[in-house]
Amino acid sequence: MPDLITQQVQKKLWQRLQNSFSSEVAEEFLQTLLTLMQFVFVVNADYRRNLKNFEGRYQFCSKDGEVTIAALFHDNRMEVMEKKIDKPDITITFRDGRTLLNFIIAPRQDILGSMLRHDVVTEGNLNYLYKFGFMAKQLQLMMPQLSQ
Repeated sequence: MPDLITQQVQKKLWQRLQNSFSSEVAEEFLQTLLTLMQFVFVVNADYRRNLKNFEGRYQFCSKDGEVTIAALFHDNRMEVMEKKIDKPDITITFRDGRTLLNFIIAPRQDILGSMLRHDVVTEGNLNYLYKFGFMAKQLQLMMPQLSQ
């Protein structure tokens, strides 16, 4: 029974993520991505292994202030908050919500190109951004092809 519930929750989260791809609502997309990341971290040992002993504080925001989400990785846990946090390891500021979506779902994330086009401004250690891109790409590869 718990496996059936886990599968249903996971399917709903995958559907929510897939729906947010087309909705272009960046904050919803990022929130869904981070919630899915939390869920998969708990139920999937292979994914959890990628985050074992990882410590990081991420601040995501848009220049217009519409998106403000933080992700904290600590004590082999992940926490997501819709607020500004103190002392992030990296702050990623996107020009707008669409730029955030394009960057995260891009087949090859080009942080340098995004910075040169002024789509993305970062403050902090870029290695954290690459780690996040890896985690997001792992989720994309795990994403089942759900029927519409």
